[in-house]
Amino acid sequence: MTSATRASRKIIVKKIIRTLAKLFPDAKIALRYSNPWELLVAVILSAQCTDKKVNDVTRELFKKYRTLDDYVSAKQRDFEKDIYSTGFYRAKARHILASAALVKKRFNGRVPRTMGEIMSLPGVARKTANVVLGNAYGVVEGIAVDTHVRRLSRRLGLTESVDPNKIEQDLMAIVPKKDWQRITYFLIEYGRTYCSAKKHNHARCPLTIILHKIHSNSFELRNCQ
Repeated sequence: MTSATRASRKIIVKKIIRTLAKLFPDAKIALRYSNPWELLVAVILSAQCTDKKVNDVTRELFKKYRTLDDYVSAKQRDFEKDIYSTGFYRAKARHILASAALVKKRFNGRVPRTMGEIMSLPGVARKTANVVLGNAYGVVEGIAVDTHVRRLSRRLGLTESVDPNKIEQDLMAIVPKKDWQRITYFLIEYGRTYCSAKKHNHARCPLTIILHKIHSNSFELRNCQ
């Protein structure tokens, strides 16, 4: 990313954040949980699954498995049945139960609070780590890039990359740090409400109108010079 591109994207992203803050003043994580461990479980389950489905599953799951020790002592086959409807249930069960054992043994029963430590848990990559650290502890070290953030960041011209880690780095370079956490939930809400992955008329999407005005003004300014 050139310095000129970075400067241009900083201007655009400020307008995007300002617009989305007005549209979604209460944007926040949709997953339900009551402690950091439950949040970690819910986020792992949310991979390739809707938040609504995860909340339906965890409503009963968190009643059955009330403590970390319940997960440590759980049989994987039984746990797989409990989370079956979230998809990829074998891998998710393996990661959650292995993480439970590691949290108990290495971290004294507490979900770690640093990026390096939490990413040492099975199945935890940067997106999961960012979501858990930000929402459980208020520790913001990056920007969570889910499917909505990945798709819309490219659509809005904030990155050309398809790799989530590179997209995160591109966003961190242009988004003010105070907005790192909330831009994720702004874009998620925007994607769900206005600009889904399904084919639709993008001309009616609020941010399309905003960006058109920005680019039109830039074009007129260049022609006047």
